[in-house]
Amino acid sequence: MKEFVLGGVATSFAAVFTNPLEVVKTRMQIQGELKHRGAYPVYYKNVFHAFVVIAKNDGLLALQSGLVPALWYQFVMNGARLGSFQAFVDYGLTKTASGDVSFPRTLVAGAASGCIGAYLASPLYLVKTHLQTNSTSKIAIGDQHEWHSMSDGLRKIYTQHGIQGLFRGVSAALLRVSMGSAAQLSTFAKSREMIDNSGWFQRNSWKSTLMASCVSGSVVVALMTPFDVVSTRLYNQQVSKDGRGAKYNGVFDCILKMFRSEGLWGFYKGWGASFTRLAPHTVLSLVFWSELRKFYHSLEKSESK
Repeated sequence: MKEFVLGGVATSFAAVFTNPLEVVKTRMQIQGELKHRGAYPVYYKNVFHAFVVIAKNDGLLALQSGLVPALWYQFVMNGARLGSFQAFVDYGLTKTASGDVSFPRTLVAGAASGCIGAYLASPLYLVKTHLQTNSTSKIAIGDQHEWHSMSDGLRKIYTQHGIQGLFRGVSAALLRVSMGSAAQLSTFAKSREMIDNSGWFQRNSWKSTLMASCVSGSVVVALMTPFDVVSTRLYNQQVSKDGRGAKYNGVFDCILKMFRSEGLWGFYKGWGASFTRLAPHTVLSLVFWSELRKFYHSLEKSESK
């Protein structure tokens, strides 16, 4: 249980700093949904322009839209994800018989732990996406959801569509997070081992953790962005009374429609915001997680003396 709590607390700390970038990323991914280039108004030209536009039209606090569900999402999803992954590590499931880190095994462990976290936290990501896309009509993009808070959104979705409604879009989330988690945790574990063995820094120092996190963050952005866009689209769409999506029937239907309407570039909408957000979030999360674990274990040792 302690690993779940440490992982959740570490990523929640990171989310406080990176949530404004999450708001920008989400809006840029929805912008021009299922429309050809040039056939829609571009309210958000780039990351910095989006910051100015949102602050000017929705107010400065809008840059922290969805912060409460974002923090809960990070705590639940990454608590389960990092906690599960650490359990795999503690049981020796990510190493070879000789004790070295196995890249294929950490890849599988990362994907499995990502699926666990994504499923448990899916309702929180759903409401977070709705709150972050909600804006004034002047710069509104995609479907708008008039929730006043996380609890209001969860309550109304449950009232209208039941438990199934709270977990709509979960298939895309499983694909998105398992891909990102596998890439993140496997590259982090392997690159930190290589850095520690190189002798550049003291073994298990924050410097080696930081460098390994930078490598991991870059890989995650490259592999995860298309799945992130698909996931955002599925979560944000309106649904009928029977729970059917107004635009997409599922993951593969979304991919096909996006490719036909927006081309390959549609899957990389908001990639600048994704990199600007994911890279520091990955670094902060992994550094906080590593340092919190070291701090906790040092307390355990001091108490046992």
